Amino acid sequence: MGLNPARLRPRDVLRVGSAGLRTRPLRVFLSALGIAIGIAAMTAVVGISASSRAEVDRQLAKLGTNLLTVSPGSTLIGGTASLPPESVAMIGRIGPVRQVAAIGKVPDAHAYRTDRIPEAQTGGISVHAAHLDLPATVGARNTAGTWLNAATERYPAAVLGSGAARRLGINAVGGQVYVGGMWFTVVGLLDVVPLAPEVDSAVLIGWPAARTYLNFDGNPTTVYTRTADSAVEAVRAVLAATANPAAPSEVRVSRPSDALAARQATSKAFTGLLLGLGAVALLVGGVGVANTMVISVLERRAEIGLRRALGATRGQIRVQFLAESLLLSALGGVGGVLLGVVATTLYASTQSWAALVPVWASGGGLAATLLIGVVAGLYPAIRAARLAPTEALAAP
Repeated sequence: MGLNPARLRPRDVLRVGSAGLRTRPLRVFLSALGIAIGIAAMTAVVGISASSRAEVDRQLAKLGTNLLTVSPGSTLIGGTASLPPESVAMIGRIGPVRQVAAIGKVPDAHAYRTDRIPEAQTGGISVHAAHLDLPATVGARNTAGTWLNAATERYPAAVLGSGAARRLGINAVGGQVYVGGMWFTVVGLLDVVPLAPEVDSAVLIGWPAARTYLNFDGNPTTVYTRTADSAVEAVRAVLAATANPAAPSEVRVSRPSDALAARQATSKAFTGLLLGLGAVALLVGGVGVANTMVISVLERRAEIGLRRALGATRGQIRVQFLAESLLLSALGGVGGVLLGVVATTLYASTQSWAALVPVWASGGGLAATLLIGVVAGLYPAIRAARLAPTEALAAP
């Protein structure tokens, strides 16, 4: 009558598989560390990239993708073209257009913190005349003070873009800046305007004040247009001819949100490169696990022979060492995912982003570690199962 070998329950497999790990903690730690580094790198890359894309999407949703800008291009002979003063009104007559505002650079005026700075030593900060509805059109908001109104746009009052305020060293309203040979009172400071970076670096004054005090010619240099979401491309196609019917080829039309979208596409390409590097680190970790398991088999031949002599089958020996390899890889995988989440959270906090680690990244990382555990432990497990009891017990 034949004897049936005892079956290993899942709890027994876990116990015998972890026995080898508990007896060599330092080697286990170093082997799992290789897996953890690869998984942490891949998780962090995916998490940081996802957080960045989520921030860009949030900005696009907040700022909108229906803003178009019109600016002068180049003439046929290579000179700088100009927009006619009536271009703003003509653009406003386009049906789907909801809001129109413009800024116009005052060519001979620059802003200084004091009147003691010689113009020959610095070009100063540019000065732009601005329409009253500029903030509503470009999505700008004040960090201090207020925007120009129907009264202050006629007097020497100025609002500073975020970059201009930083360069001038002004962080509160009530001070003065020296513009075109006279003092202008600062009535407001603007926050960063992602879709209109030229506003950030400028000192903005009212359109009538620019004409009165600085001999502004009234020609806009940038016209901002908000359109209906469904008609952005249609409006874009007719903006140049509408702004300057006499020379539409000298008008440049752009969509500021395209720059954010391009940044997102660049981020995706960079993410692919970093994921490849993380995969290489993960492969190196898998080789480390395989090496550990092969050495473990060589060192534990006596144990294998004893278990075979006591009735363990070849299949049970294979399961034991395969479970040990899986547990070793799983330790590295779990540690790597945790490290990746921590790295993503820390980096996102420095950028003022909301940390986002996709579930598929964490799950995929753990699945990859288990796959590596199977591949790395398969050969050592088969090798251990092939050892004959007498050969294993005779080994020194």
